[in-house]
Amino acid sequence: MKVASSVAEFEAVRSELYDGLTPPPNLALVPTMGALHEGHLSLVRLARGVADVVVMSIFVNPLQFGPNEDYAKYPRTMECDLVQAEEAGVDVVFAPSVAEMYPAGRQISVSAGPIGSVLEGASRPGHFDGMLTVVLKLLNIVRPDLAVFGRKDAQQLACIRRMVLDLNLEIDIVGAPIVREADGLAMSSRNRFLSPAERTAALALSAALRAAELEATPTEALAAAQHVLAKPIATGEITLDYVSVVDHTTMAAVPVDHRGPALALVAAQVGTTRLIDNTELVFPDPEALQD
Repeated sequence: MKVASSVAEFEAVRSELYDGLTPPPNLALVPTMGALHEGHLSLVRLARGVADVVVMSIFVNPLQFGPNEDYAKYPRTMECDLVQAEEAGVDVVFAPSVAEMYPAGRQISVSAGPIGSVLEGASRPGHFDGMLTVVLKLLNIVRPDLAVFGRKDAQQLACIRRMVLDLNLEIDIVGAPIVREADGLAMSSRNRFLSPAERTAALALSAALRAAELEATPTEALAAAQHVLAKPIATGEITLDYVSVVDHTTMAAVPVDHRGPALALVAAQVGTTRLIDNTELVFPDPEALQD
């Protein structure tokens, strides 16, 4: 496995990989902020199965953290990350510095627009602008044929797909399934900040989503999720940010008579740690149920 810490170093590595090969190898990018866990490694395995070369980026992007968020304390475990990446089958790790990614004098950023202004965007203004800016830079630097993102960050995935569509980027965006702990908690680099009691409380998020999956309409699904969350909210174990049933492409709340696919999303503060989760829903047509 090769490691590049600058654009110039990555260009040199990329040239070596492509030297004399016709057609050129199919290249997949797995963007991460490091602190790797099984969820990240599942993205690598998916990429490894469909691409000849797998590039992982490790970069804690300051643009997507607000002034009161956890950029400074976000876990940085580069030595361990490199070992895990190599064992998982990564060919190249691109791990630039902040100065390399954002040279002095930078002025242009990407705007997420309406899709990035709701839910996570409402709670974290500017978050998706910063995320899309770094993703676009990574796509331009690495020039992959496809990029793999986890579905746990559902709104992020929707924003990236919209950017690819709106800006006519020639790349396939692959959404990988959420990886969960045995008890249902969605894997996250932030889970390590939870105390034992907080980790138990955090299970209310996935439990609420499982309850939503059992219902036949958006109204019933939302009510079921809210019912599960009511007790831990009342006891102060979690502080709910939002729970919503939305269109998976626009992130807008679905109408009460919506039929077909949707997403149930939840975000909450557990202790000092902010967690998000989601699940895919399908609301059947009542006439189909009668048949």
